[in-house]
Amino acid sequence: MKAHQRPIHAVSMWVRRQPPKVKAFLAVVSGMAALVLIRFIVHDHDNLFVAAEAVHSIGISVLIYKLTRVKTCAGLSLKSQELTAIFLAVRLYCSFVMEYDIHTVLDLATLATTLWVIFMIRFKLKSSYMEENDNFALYYVLVPCAVLALFIHPSTSHNLVNRIFWAFCLYLEAVSVLPQLRMMQNTKIVEPFTAHYIFALGVARFLSCAHWVLQVLDSRGHLLVALGYGLWPSMVLISEIVQTFILADFCYYYVKSVVGGQLVLRLPSGVV
Repeated sequence: MKAHQRPIHAVSMWVRRQPPKVKAFLAVVSGMAALVLIRFIVHDHDNLFVAAEAVHSIGISVLIYKLTRVKTCAGLSLKSQELTAIFLAVRLYCSFVMEYDIHTVLDLATLATTLWVIFMIRFKLKSSYMEENDNFALYYVLVPCAVLALFIHPSTSHNLVNRIFWAFCLYLEAVSVLPQLRMMQNTKIVEPFTAHYIFALGVARFLSCAHWVLQVLDSRGHLLVALGYGLWPSMVLISEIVQTFILADFCYYYVKSVVGGQLVLRLPSGVV
């Protein structure tokens, strides 16, 4: 082992030996430290949202390369892509009827790409699709998100149905990656292009979460008040945090694998 890798390996082994509660505490502390660092480095926090979109675009580009050049969809979850298409379609509808802006254009482009990915997996590259490992039941997330949206949604002057749809797409986005993580846990081995794509999603969602948290801190909580009353403002923030922590464990093993010079990422049991 190279000299510069030894301290990293030692820290990694120490973290792995810790009980789950200690790991969770270390994750929270690391997240808070990262937020403090970003707050001092990035003066205009809107740049974090732009950076999140840029990183997400890089992840999509890696996915397109995998499907067109490598010509395989092995390791990709069709169900995660379908959940992504659902929440993007609902959010696109809400954007048109509630607040049309630049995000609408970005969502339209992402939805078009996601539908193309679904088409490639279902028809063009079906022979390489690992259907037996993509066994996460979609109703496990669709039903809870729908029920939660019925009770906790924005308190704006928009139509009630549109407000429920908006809440539904927010909650669904937070957990849409779960089938992909379940699939990777089933296979235990993640090939490079899929790992790069999921890591890009993790970084993008962390930057998006950092953008929201720092905006709330800078406004001294007034941003939450501006979002409405009741539980909705808190649920917006919680959803952003949930998205980040769902992918945090995978990102840790990804970084560890890259630092160790491993091209193929091997996941231990219990990551998801």
